[in-house]
Amino acid sequence: MKQVTIHTDHGDMTLEFFPDKAPQHVENFIDLAESGFYDNKTFHRIVDGFMIQGGCPKGTGTGDGPRRLKAEFNDTPHVEGVLSMARAQDPNSASCQFFICLGDARFLDRQYTAFGRITDDAGLETLRKIGKVKTVDPGSGEKSKPVTPVKIESMSVSE
Repeated sequence: MKQVTIHTDHGDMTLEFFPDKAPQHVENFIDLAESGFYDNKTFHRIVDGFMIQGGCPKGTGTGDGPRRLKAEFNDTPHVEGVLSMARAQDPNSASCQFFICLGDARFLDRQYTAFGRITDDAGLETLRKIGKVKTVDPGSGEKSKPVTPVKIESMSVSE
């Protein structure tokens, strides 16, 4: 089974996938990773204790990828290290933006498509390090935007 390693300027996170639970989301993510779509993007939204979000081509949370995905909600709990797809209000609007949970976020269960998870402690440490990045002053209206961008340098796909 394929794995994807996200290479960031804070360390690496290796992901394994749940193709039995969300086959379209797994295929889309791996395809985007293999094509270089995520290279030089950022984690544009960081909420300590909740999640880090990235993969937006505009770096703002408003960009889309080449396709839209139908929801594949499943029984995977949104807990630390779980990979899920961001979306707009329409449940079938997931595209390229993803998030990784920093803690228990089970209120998202069956409302967002969980499709993978971080495989090891080193990856979880990188996740936690990113989760502690300083974000913009809450008075700015962009309270979850990192003061210094957190870069996704590249993604590598392996068997």
